[in-house]
Amino acid sequence: MCVACREMFDKKDLLRIVRTPDGIVSVDESGKKSGRGAYVCSNDKCINKCAKGILGKHLACEIPPEIYEEIRTKRSAQR
Repeated sequence: MCVACREMFDKKDLLRIVRTPDGIVSVDESGKKSGRGAYVCSNDKCINKCAKGILGKHLACEIPPEIYEEIRTKRSAQR
């Protein structure tokens, strides 16, 4: 489920963002990294909503701006 729009998608259609146990936030392309994860769909509105704070609240940490750029880049390439 996308954390922004709360719609259900196949796992392969979502991008997983993970906060590892040591506090590092990254895009998890494999979907298997350990840590707290959140899924985002490819909708630009959802990505923008995540950038406004939803993703940080879900992962309980500050999200570096580079992560949002990486999400946008990976989503553009996936379309």
